[in-house]
Amino acid sequence: MPILTRRQKVFSDLETVFAFFEDPLNLEIITPPWLHFEVHEATDDRVRLGTEIAYKLKWQVFPMSWRSRISEYEARVLFADEMLHGPYQRWYHRHLFEEVPGGVLVTDVVDYKLPFGLLGWIAHRLVIREQLERIFNYRSDVIAEIFHSGAVIEPR
Repeated sequence: MPILTRRQKVFSDLETVFAFFEDPLNLEIITPPWLHFEVHEATDDRVRLGTEIAYKLKWQVFPMSWRSRISEYEARVLFADEMLHGPYQRWYHRHLFEEVPGGVLVTDVVDYKLPFGLLGWIAHRLVIREQLERIFNYRSDVIAEIFHSGAVIEPR
C-alpha cells in the first residue's frame, strides 16, 4: 500500500495547534478550493474517539461523498481518521503532534489503497499520487500561512 508522509514545523504552542486540527470545519480551510470540499456533517464539534465526519467534494467533474471515523485519539498527541465510505479501498490518516524547540512538529501519515486492482495502481501512478501531493502541498502552504511556519516536506 502506498504511504504518504509529511512533516511540518509549526511556530505555535501545542495547545493552539492541536485545537486547530481538532475542529472538523478547519478541513475546509486547508483543502484546495479546486476540490470544492465541504464538511457536510460532524457528530462532534471537536474530534475525539468515535467522531464521524461526512464530506462532499468534487474531483475533476465527479462529485464524491466521503465519511470518516476518528479511530485513534490522544489529546495533544495524535488522532487518526479512517475512511468508512469514499473513493479509496483504504484510507487511514494519522495526524501526529510533537512539541519541539520553537514550536510543534505536525506529521501526517496516510496509508491508502485504491480500488480496482491493476487499474487502480495505474491511476495512482498516472494521476492520483501527483494529486495527493498537490493537496498536501496546498495544506502545508495554508498551515504555514496560518501559523507563520516553514514547511519541511518529506521526499516521495
